[in-house]
Amino acid sequence: MERHYGWVIVAAGAVITCVAMGAMFALPVYLQPIATETGWTRAGISGAMTVGFIVMGIAGFLWGTLTDRIGARPVIMIAAVILGLGLFIASRSSDLLVFQLAYGGLVGASGGAFFAPLMATTVAWFDKNRSLAVSLVSIGAGVAPMIVTPLATVLIEAQGWRNAMMLTAIVATALILPAGFLIRRAPTALASAPSPASDVAPAEPRPTSAGAALRTPQFIVLAGTFFFCCAAHSGPIFHTVSYAMLCGASALAAASIYSVEGVAGLFGRLIFGVLADRLGVKRVLIAGLALQAIGIYSYIYVTQLTEFYMLAVVLGMAYGGVMPLYAVLARDYFGPHVMGTVLGAATMTSSIGMAFGPVGGGWLYDTFGSYHWLYVASAAVGLAAAAMALAFPRPSGQQPERLQPA
Repeated sequence: MERHYGWVIVAAGAVITCVAMGAMFALPVYLQPIATETGWTRAGISGAMTVGFIVMGIAGFLWGTLTDRIGARPVIMIAAVILGLGLFIASRSSDLLVFQLAYGGLVGASGGAFFAPLMATTVAWFDKNRSLAVSLVSIGAGVAPMIVTPLATVLIEAQGWRNAMMLTAIVATALILPAGFLIRRAPTALASAPSPASDVAPAEPRPTSAGAALRTPQFIVLAGTFFFCCAAHSGPIFHTVSYAMLCGASALAAASIYSVEGVAGLFGRLIFGVLADRLGVKRVLIAGLALQAIGIYSYIYVTQLTEFYMLAVVLGMAYGGVMPLYAVLARDYFGPHVMGTVLGAATMTSSIGMAFGPVGGGWLYDTFGSYHWLYVASAAVGLAAAAMALAFPRPSGQQPERLQPA
């Protein structure tokens, strides 16, 4: 029965990530009504999201470390209250700085409490189907824009942005808290079981402390690959709508490219998760990163809306599919005892990578007058991610045989 409880963790994790990420990333829907009512600049309002990304990355490391000490359940409970409090204060704010601190600081800090703790807990419950399990949890974040964002739009039209955000704060907290009660640590025997499909070599000896884990070559490769992966796709994701409009697409049609990427990402998570359990997570990750780089580079040849949609399917499947696999790699390398710290630190590194793409893409466009070099540079960074993933150590049984002296 305990083995089957892992799927309860998966279901609860999907609900939590959907509600939490949906509540946080709905800010673009509020942008116009907030600016109209308050007179705040769009840059100032959007600045709350920038602060949120930075805080989320730093907080993710701290929440992950705390998870290793006290477990994921209390971390999620605390974060749910902080999320609701941040949204509530932001909804009542009459000062832009207060809004930025509430939304960017409190909501951003809570956002960092869900990925690493939930992934670390999920992988500990599975000795088989680990990749599929974490992929299903991450689906919650994938469907969040399709569920929470439209609901927020309806609430804004009916109640105004302040009441809509306040209701979101109440509902999000009310949904996450009971789901959080279902999260619990895996039994020791189950958490320590090796993955039969693993195609990477665990760190030997297994690190007994967080500091030791973060100094291993395995973590350096993991964090570096995660960094380059996110740095590669963040620029194209952020600027593709603008590029499509420059190619003649309407604003609505260009924005729909995001929806196509989101739906493709859901299928990518499932497909990559199943393949990783069968073929090995390292092989699937390298293939996904290579596919991502090819998809990004192909944008320089795209001018028609149908072509944008086709590439959105490829790119959405690639980056959506590979993202959950880092948690499985971390589990295979380090075991359950330092998983929260390792994943939190890797996530913080990936957040830094994400921050480079939009700014770098804007600079390249301003400098060269086109997005051509954005896609070339991003594809090169994507290939660097795939090349770095090749450095993941293999199990000793797969190491090349050395010639013996006569």
